[in-house]
Amino acid sequence: MYVTCLDLEGVLVPEIWIAFAEETGIPEFKRTTRDEPDYDKLMQYRIALLKEKGLGLKEIQTTIEKINPLPGAKEFLDELRSVSQVIILSDTFTQFAGPLMKKLGYPSIFCNTLEVAENGEITGYKLRQSNGKFHAVKALQSIGFDTIAAGDSFNDLAMIKASKAGFLFRSTEKIIKDNPEIPAFTEYSDFLNAIKNVLAN
Repeated sequence: MYVTCLDLEGVLVPEIWIAFAEETGIPEFKRTTRDEPDYDKLMQYRIALLKEKGLGLKEIQTTIEKINPLPGAKEFLDELRSVSQVIILSDTFTQFAGPLMKKLGYPSIFCNTLEVAENGEITGYKLRQSNGKFHAVKALQSIGFDTIAAGDSFNDLAMIKASKAGFLFRSTEKIIKDNPEIPAFTEYSDFLNAIKNVLAN
């Protein structure tokens, strides 16, 4: 039996931090895992920038409330869930994910947790574990599942390469060029057909 493991941001919903950058007019927040492979370095940069600008969890959640799934994402996910078990593996945070999961029909998601002070300042973050996406697919495999994995960023490559089948979806030119062995898609219809082909074989 297969479990399909999907990244969230860039695959099903827009990048939260890019939306926040646009909402606040602070372009420095546009830096994501597509740009910075070191997740801890990226998060420390974000936390320091939030502190510098006097912004906290409330302001980010206000932006998230306005974010909708990417066009076609909900329909893609609904059809995929009719033929495969699906888990979203994301480096986002529980405090961010709630409104987005509601708009996607409450799929299962494994993600991380922010550390937030009483005044709403984001002071840190807690990973479920380091390289959590990779360890999640290995854990699923250890209990008898085959995994299909897909994402768009550096932090998705380990789970993609560890899975029986893996795909890139709307990734960057650099990631696609550096990983020519991984099939890459830009349209949900082609992406869904590729997953269905794996499930059928």
